[in-house]
Amino acid sequence: MKKKFPSSGFYGILTDPAAGYEALAEAMVEAGVPVIQLRMKGAPHRLVERTGKAVRKIVPPETLFIVNDDPRIALEVGADGVHLGREDMGPEEAREILGEEAVYGLSTHGPDQAREALEFGPDYIGSGPVYPTPTKENPDPVIGIPGLKATLSLSTVPVVAIGGIGPGNAGEVLRAGARMFSAVRWVNQAPDPRPVLEEISALFRE
Repeated sequence: MKKKFPSSGFYGILTDPAAGYEALAEAMVEAGVPVIQLRMKGAPHRLVERTGKAVRKIVPPETLFIVNDDPRIALEVGADGVHLGREDMGPEEAREILGEEAVYGLSTHGPDQAREALEFGPDYIGSGPVYPTPTKENPDPVIGIPGLKATLSLSTVPVVAIGGIGPGNAGEVLRAGARMFSAVRWVNQAPDPRPVLEEISALFRE
C-alpha cells in the first residue's frame, strides 16, 4: 500500500552528519520528523546501501524513508521512495524500478521547473535554493522568497522548501506560506542535533 506524503512538517535530510547517520536518524525519529531522506552524494554504492539498511532499521513504518538519487538503492534497502534531482534518472524510469507504490519527489528550481515536474505526477516537489547554499558543488541559482511563493501558489502537491535555510530565516520561509522545509547544514553540522530539532519543532508549533 502506498504511503501518503505529509502535507506539513520538517523534511529531514541525512548527509555527512557530525553525529553520525544512525544517531541523527534516531534523533529525528524521537523528534517526530515525518520524512527522513538519506543523501550520500558521491559515496560508494556499497557504503550507501549499508548505511541505508542501518537507517531503515531505525525509521519506523509511520515515518517516510526516502533515498536520494538512486531508485535501485531505494529498492535494495527497502525505502519508501526516492527523491530525484534534475540530473538523475527520470521519474518514468524510476517507476519501472520501484513501482507505483513508492513515493516520488522531484527537485525544482523555480516555478517553470515546478510546472514541468508536476506533469510527471510526483508525490511532492522540492523548491529551492531559497537562499545561497554551499552544500552543492555547482549550486543552482537562488530562487528567493518570491520564487518559493510562486511555486507554492501553482503546486498541486506538497512543496518542500530547501537551500540555505537556518535559524535566521526559517521563520521567514514559514511566513511565506511553506508548510515543509529542510535545513541540511543546520541539522547535520550539529554534534548534538536534538536541541536543533527541538528548535525546529517549536517553529512549526508556532
